[in-house]
Amino acid sequence: MSTTTKPPRRPYLLRAMHEWVSDSGGTPHVIVDAARPGVQVPRAYVKDGKIVLNVSASATQRLALGNEWIEFDARFAGVVHHVKVPVSAVLGIYAGESGEGMVFSADESGGPEPPAKPPAPDEPTKRPQLKVIK
Repeated sequence: MSTTTKPPRRPYLLRAMHEWVSDSGGTPHVIVDAARPGVQVPRAYVKDGKIVLNVSASATQRLALGNEWIEFDARFAGVVHHVKVPVSAVLGIYAGESGEGMVFSADESGGPEPPAKPPAPDEPTKRPQLKVIK
């Protein structure tokens, strides 16, 4: 078994869902936790600590869906803003028209997966048993 860690799933799922929503004729939107460190969004549009961003090709310029960051320029009330969001701050992605999409759980935050829980000390470890069948 390799000792290298697997890359996080979230950026790959984001890109796949973005492509699927776009190819389906929908408008991809992401929900972002605006309180996370590194989130650069127009604060006037943040509600309850979250912001919904239209990340369609027609609403953004220079959209980059990277492994660490989502970055683009977009107009808010006619004013161009540079938006930069850590992928770990994205809570979900969905089609604006239908609501179809994906919500990310905390364990998909982009960090390494927690190790498997070892058995409790008083819990006996069962060994596999083989039976001879004739």
